[in-house]
Amino acid sequence: DHLYRMDYEFFIAKHRESGADITVGAVPMDEERAAAFGLMKIDDTGRIIDFAEKPEGDELKAMQVDTTILGLDAERAADMPYIASMGIYVFKRECMESLLSEHFPLANDFGSEVIPGAKDIGMHIQAYLFDGYWEDIGTIKAFYESNLNLTMPKPNFSFYDRKAPIYTQSRFLPPSKLMNCDVSQSIIGDGCFIENSKIHHSVIGLRSIISTGCTIEDALLMGADYYEEYDECEAIPDCLPIGIGAGSTIRKAIIDKNARIGMDCQIINKEGVQEASKESEGYFIKDGIITVCKDAEISPGTII
Repeated sequence: DHLYRMDYEFFIAKHRESGADITVGAVPMDEERAAAFGLMKIDDTGRIIDFAEKPEGDELKAMQVDTTILGLDAERAADMPYIASMGIYVFKRECMESLLSEHFPLANDFGSEVIPGAKDIGMHIQAYLFDGYWEDIGTIKAFYESNLNLTMPKPNFSFYDRKAPIYTQSRFLPPSKLMNCDVSQSIIGDGCFIENSKIHHSVIGLRSIISTGCTIEDALLMGADYYEEYDECEAIPDCLPIGIGAGSTIRKAIIDKNARIGMDCQIINKEGVQEASKESEGYFIKDGIITVCKDAEISPGTII
């Protein structure tokens, strides 16, 4: 799962110009994150000469390269001495047919099987540098930080680019309704109802229901898949309705879809826990970020 904006025209043009059998989209990477990716080494022409899938320790150090070859200045090259695969590839058609039908008919993955195998049989594999914003949002921390970064005045990634727009799915929902709220540096999706609450540096997903007296800070609320009728829950004793109950506080957390948060809950990681597996209780903690699971119920007065 990646977040980026690329004009593939230039990628394909570079592939044709180099005469490569395969061209791999590549990004410079710092040491802190490098071990989470497939890494490459290249020669001074940009041809890929080695692959390593999520290396660690000495294997990771061995994958360092001089990234000035890709056009980085000396300072950035020192900060980013690795080249990570973006998982985006351009093939010559006949090469792909040969690889999949003759050489690796049982392979399940391009990045870890087909492309390293293509190198080993002598195919020409070239790296194409992408030096714009690219984020792998396959981890809780990256997903959380990438979403909240969208609330910044100048985010790393913008959905407001008229030259390269990204369209959401049309759901034909009503506008969101905010009653006596204090909202700052936040994004509010369609179809929400928020009453007498404070929201700061947060992303509020579609159909979110936030009851009176809530505080939402540094949080990502995924919203709900549907609206709940009064007689489906609220009129039933001891039934927690979908949404955030009155008087609750949510801070540095992800609330997945259709979650039912009771009144006066505090989802704030009060003890500063970094890792916890509490799925049976409706949540888990990863990198200090609380995630309330989809369809989970958090009882009134709960403190996490």
